[in-house]
Amino acid sequence: MASKSGSVWAIDIGDNALKALRLMDTGDGVEVIGFDNIQHGKVLAGSGVKAAEREELIALSLRKFVSQNDLGKDDVIVAVPSQNSFARFVSLPPVEAKRIPEIVKFEAAQQIPFDIDDVQWDWQLMTEPDNPEIKVGLFAIKNDIVSSALEHYSRENIQVRYVQMAPMALYNYILYDRPDLGDSDNNAIVVIDIGAESTDLAVCTRSTVWQRVVPIGGNAFTKAVGETFKLNFEKAEKLKRTAPMSKYARQIFQAMRPVFTDLASEVQRSLGFYNSSNPNTKLIKVIALGGGTKMRGLVKYLQQSLQMPVERPDAFNKLEIKADVSAAKFHENVCDFGVVYGLALQALGLARIESNLLPRNIARSMAWAGKAKLFTFAACVLMLISILSFARTFLDNISYKSQSDVRRKVSKVISSAAEADDKLKEQQSKGPEYEEVIQKEFGYFKHRDVIPLLYQTIISALPNEENNPSQKELYRAFANGDVETILQIPRKQRKQVFITSMSVHYVDDLATAKLGDETIRRSKSSGYSTTRYAQDSEDEQIEGETEELIEEGPGFLVTITGYSPYGAIGELMDPAGVRNDSSRWGIVTRLLHLDDIVDGNSPFKLYKKAQIEHFKLETGEVSMEVPEMPTGIGLVEAGGQRISKPDEQVLVDPMTKEIISNIAELDEYEREKIDRLGNVIYKANDSWFRLTAKFLWREAPEKIEQ
Repeated sequence: MASKSGSVWAIDIGDNALKALRLMDTGDGVEVIGFDNIQHGKVLAGSGVKAAEREELIALSLRKFVSQNDLGKDDVIVAVPSQNSFARFVSLPPVEAKRIPEIVKFEAAQQIPFDIDDVQWDWQLMTEPDNPEIKVGLFAIKNDIVSSALEHYSRENIQVRYVQMAPMALYNYILYDRPDLGDSDNNAIVVIDIGAESTDLAVCTRSTVWQRVVPIGGNAFTKAVGETFKLNFEKAEKLKRTAPMSKYARQIFQAMRPVFTDLASEVQRSLGFYNSSNPNTKLIKVIALGGGTKMRGLVKYLQQSLQMPVERPDAFNKLEIKADVSAAKFHENVCDFGVVYGLALQALGLARIESNLLPRNIARSMAWAGKAKLFTFAACVLMLISILSFARTFLDNISYKSQSDVRRKVSKVISSAAEADDKLKEQQSKGPEYEEVIQKEFGYFKHRDVIPLLYQTIISALPNEENNPSQKELYRAFANGDVETILQIPRKQRKQVFITSMSVHYVDDLATAKLGDETIRRSKSSGYSTTRYAQDSEDEQIEGETEELIEEGPGFLVTITGYSPYGAIGELMDPAGVRNDSSRWGIVTRLLHLDDIVDGNSPFKLYKKAQIEHFKLETGEVSMEVPEMPTGIGLVEAGGQRISKPDEQVLVDPMTKEIISNIAELDEYEREKIDRLGNVIYKANDSWFRLTAKFLWREAPEKIEQ
């Protein structure tokens, strides 16, 4: 039951004032875009106010409301008093969904305590999604009450689309705006709306509401003051409202004390009856609304009498106020807006109770009125189309007669087109011959995505968020260029690998292909070494068994060079004894388990890693003096943040500007440290590596033409 315009007006006419609230659904919540609180010229339920005068007072308030507010195309929902109303929740026997309306109609005739022809009634399915029990809510109110309420609006040309009982509106407000209930039906909130003549009481749980009307309201306090001080109703009402500032405040409150007691007793008696019928439900608090709560001491007295928290809201939790709406004035009237808040939520389609007690004849008239506009529009459109069609026929006839020369030219063009079509079909018959030539030429590109796929597969084995989630913030900071975050992690603890070059070459036979220079080089003075990291004995045995299954055939020779800041380059590249513990795998380990790190079966397989003629991993310290170190590592700078040696040539990280080459250690006098043999002691920073390996291409065709 959501409003088509996106905003709605909710109106509640009480004995003291007309309350109205305009809400809009913003998609992210509900926003107040207008409100009004118009006091009647007199209290409608006051002594001496006749029926005719009551009608005139309501009409004046409605006219003032219409003059001050633009209703536009907004839907209007109104409240009707709770007297002679009925709301009950009943469980139905398990039946098919299509039979529920029939069963509900029977239950309504049995449950509603009025003649079914004398009431407006509606029902709503209240069953929770996971609950097999079929529960419905039945709602009804006497026809004369609804008709009397709607007459006020019809006289002022206000078109009402929804009608709801005040207690159900309060329930919708509580369920939407208050988080106190939680998800359990074992907790309940009591709402009391103290009006002029009576007090609406509603006990609200997550799935049901129980209502009762207490026949005591603000006028009872006024009458008590009038009887004590021998005043008429209007003067007693004024004295009651100014009691806190009056010098007779004590006598005034003493006069009202019996009414306080009667109201608390009636509320307590009602709650006692509810508790006896629902022993498993706990009443957690009371929400006090209505103009009667403005009387000093009433909320405190109710709390003491009921022995439970009583809250008088000064704001709504889930209601935003538009910038051009007076928030201060709105909050002054919050306690009067509980009913209209719940009404507006229903009209926006955000409420639990969606029953509509608008008389069916009025609803049908509104529906036909809306359709009549559509029928009129459709008739006008049809007439316009007919006129345009006749006009078009007349003009086309004139145009046809004047275009005989054009038709002759068109016939000539058609003949030429037919001739061209014959030639086209002749050429199309040669299509298979041309298609064969084209397919042959495109055959050379069949495997063009293999090399990029190999690059992608190798790169996926490098340290990243998935392989090393413990340092995911490091990888994200590096990708975003966030140097400050990167520097928070000590450089030798960063599990990063920077690739400076990668080459891939296809060979027809991996077994006979040479890796290149097979000489194992060593240079102790420069800190350079060639190392092949092997698994422990058990891993070598498993690896050997795996390699027996590797087929001979074509594949790729791959050379990768780069460097890493991580302190243990061997642990990062090819740690020993990791077996199937993927959290400890290095880069080479992942290359050995490509089927595990690539979705599905990888088309590539690391070829005979255990044999040095097919696999080689070289590492060393990054240094300015090592000719064997791969090129492209770091940037050459003078000093590199070493204030004491500004002319020293060092390699620095391109992003963080940290020194990555080994540098001489300095003593407290800024002199280079030397060992016992007189050699300069160097501090190692980053390590470089050169990985040369072969990858079998499992899906290679039998023969690839170069």
